[in-house]
Amino acid sequence: MRARRLTGSLTCLVVLSLTAAGCGLSGGGGSGDGEATAGSCKVDAGNVGSGKLTGDVKGGITFQTTNLKKDFGGFFKGVIDAFEKKYPGTSVKWIDDPGDAKFSERNVANAQACDLPDVINLNKVTATALTKAGYLLDLDKKDPGAGKPFVPAFWDSSTLKDSKGSDIHSVLPWYTGGVNLTYNTEMLEKAGIDPKKPPTTIFGLFEDYEKIAKSAKGKYYATMANPIWRIPADWQQMDIKVYSDDGKSFVFADDPRTTEWVAWMKRLYQGGAMPKDSLSSSDDPSTPYSNGQVAYGSTNPSFVRFVKQNSPSVYDRTGVGQYPFDKLGHTSGAPQYIGVASTSENAATALAFAKFLTNAENQTAWCKDPNVVIFPTTTASLEDPFFTEVTGDDPFGEARKVVAEQLKTATADEVVLSDPQRNAIVAEVQLAMQGKKSPEDAVKDAQEKADELLKQGS
Repeated sequence: MRARRLTGSLTCLVVLSLTAAGCGLSGGGGSGDGEATAGSCKVDAGNVGSGKLTGDVKGGITFQTTNLKKDFGGFFKGVIDAFEKKYPGTSVKWIDDPGDAKFSERNVANAQACDLPDVINLNKVTATALTKAGYLLDLDKKDPGAGKPFVPAFWDSSTLKDSKGSDIHSVLPWYTGGVNLTYNTEMLEKAGIDPKKPPTTIFGLFEDYEKIAKSAKGKYYATMANPIWRIPADWQQMDIKVYSDDGKSFVFADDPRTTEWVAWMKRLYQGGAMPKDSLSSSDDPSTPYSNGQVAYGSTNPSFVRFVKQNSPSVYDRTGVGQYPFDKLGHTSGAPQYIGVASTSENAATALAFAKFLTNAENQTAWCKDPNVVIFPTTTASLEDPFFTEVTGDDPFGEARKVVAEQLKTATADEVVLSDPQRNAIVAEVQLAMQGKKSPEDAVKDAQEKADELLKQGS
């Protein structure tokens, strides 16, 4: 059930970077009578403007996920069957996007063609583009109570800017990951580090890396060198401002702690805390940690299960702790989202399905699937014994508990860099780590190059 495309002067061009330039939307009212426009499409007037969305939950809709059908076909089929049983007369057609590098471009093009799926699984980059162009329902207007099931901090921070630059809720936060420290307790103890007292700041963690290097004497290392895994995540935890308030320029070089961070990375790299050949390697710490080559593993909680399956002896020496909150004071998640197309011809049904899919019952059920390590975004789900009750000292269970606890106060304020911007910044940091450029010059040049890319829309 899709909207009709407008022709002539109303057709918009979408420019992709972190946002899309769109025609916005016009028309209004919640009655569902008459027509309006959303982006470049004619839509039911009830889908846009002011007033709650009305209409019967009936008819067919299309639901699109991102690379989930192969592994979770049974789960989603069950959700769809339950929804269709709850709402007789509805039907849900499920399609699955491969989630490749062309994901944003493809879905914005579908939106322009008035062919966006009624309910769609989105990352933040694509959701930002579609929201600015007016292709997703404004939930603050169409369903003011939509945020009640979700963790308050997560919901409050899950806003995106519309065509006027206003912050609105256009998506429902769905599943998310988390971060934790995973470490070899034996290696930490040899360095005089108490595994039960993880550091609370990024620089405190760097100090522990240095202790590992001095203790290991080249037999093993603290972590991997490539800064791509830490930018901008470390800066965000340190509450370093990355973008200007209007989002039109980078400002991370204005904070002296950014230069201090780069200086620390140089010190650690040249001091033996990181393997020299890992500076430009795309490998994360998963395999080296499992092989006993580094003291700290991946921050992804699913990594702990990887160690359990692939290296039982290292798993027995694995500890789990909270990743440093630092000055941010909490973690910032990067959830997947569910949006409802403002171009949907059955918007009431689409919104009902989106809320059904993301409710506490279905989020909890999926997170318990043994084939996935994800975390829910609803308050009730995080209170389930599956997350709160951990017996014994099992690292995998402890990782689940640590992340579930942090998500009670986490936000969705994810700092997003385009791949070209991130690569430009990382390249400058790598030069500093090699001693080919001072940390001060590297940070200054990184900002200038990232700014130029931002102006180009890259």
